[in-house]
Amino acid sequence: MTNAGILGMGSYIPEQIFTNADFEKVLDTSDEWIRTRTGIEERRFAGDDVKTSDMAYESAVKALDQANVKAEEIDLILVATVTPDMSFPTVSTLVQKRLGAVNASAMDISAACAGFIYGIVTAQQFIENGAYKHVLVIGVEKLSTITDMSDRNTAVLFGDGSGAAVVGPVSEGKGILSFDLGSDGGGAMHINKQGEFMEMNGREVFKFAVRQMGESSLKVIDKAGLTKEDVDYLIPHQANIRIMESAREKLDLPVDKMSVTVKKYGNTSSASIPMALVDELDEGKIKDGDVVVLVGFGAGLVWGAVVLRWGR
Repeated sequence: MTNAGILGMGSYIPEQIFTNADFEKVLDTSDEWIRTRTGIEERRFAGDDVKTSDMAYESAVKALDQANVKAEEIDLILVATVTPDMSFPTVSTLVQKRLGAVNASAMDISAACAGFIYGIVTAQQFIENGAYKHVLVIGVEKLSTITDMSDRNTAVLFGDGSGAAVVGPVSEGKGILSFDLGSDGGGAMHINKQGEFMEMNGREVFKFAVRQMGESSLKVIDKAGLTKEDVDYLIPHQANIRIMESAREKLDLPVDKMSVTVKKYGNTSSASIPMALVDELDEGKIKDGDVVVLVGFGAGLVWGAVVLRWGR
């Protein structure tokens, strides 16, 4: 069977920075309150003239370049997002046209903050069964469009951005080693968007996430036939530093072995894991042969984790 792994990655980081001090001017909150409870110091907002598909396209171009794969070699485009340009057509088809990926099929995935994990696992199936050779997976969000900026409980949490990965065949022993996906619709209303803005029961989401991030990480390691000692790096969904720390502690990893980009990007939902992964790769923290755990949770409620051995 063909092994599926990540051949190249890219991200798009919006230029506009909105700091905690900026929120202090418009909300009854403080920098200390935000930092101690979430770990967030600033976040990025895309301009009014920047659409979700624009960010997705920019990150995709970088991923294709790093993977040394041409747009016409892409067989399928998967875009994970809960903030599409419009209800339909999908973001993936807009990206397909703009890239010139003339041979690609396309569809969007709605799994909120676990969307990128769901996309990677879906891509793996197509690659490993021989149906496709190259799948472009993008996690992208413009959460500023669905966040109530007058609600201090949610406004300070979210940001915009995009991250993309080209998934394709890799050598034996490399790539995706195992995955774990799950859902619990019983908690569906804890994070939802029924009107103009999203709503969240922070306390219930926190309890769920602390339990599930750790459990899913341990389960996926066991499925891969590995132990906690084999893990070199953890890329958790960048939602809240306390939730992330609980997952790190479950794996007995030192502090410097976990990605923490939440402080500069906030929670970017589907985009947070690929954006974080790109940052760590750029800084040389993930090397060829490293065992990396990706884990996330989101509205649904859904969760997902992947263990991969980095490299081609």
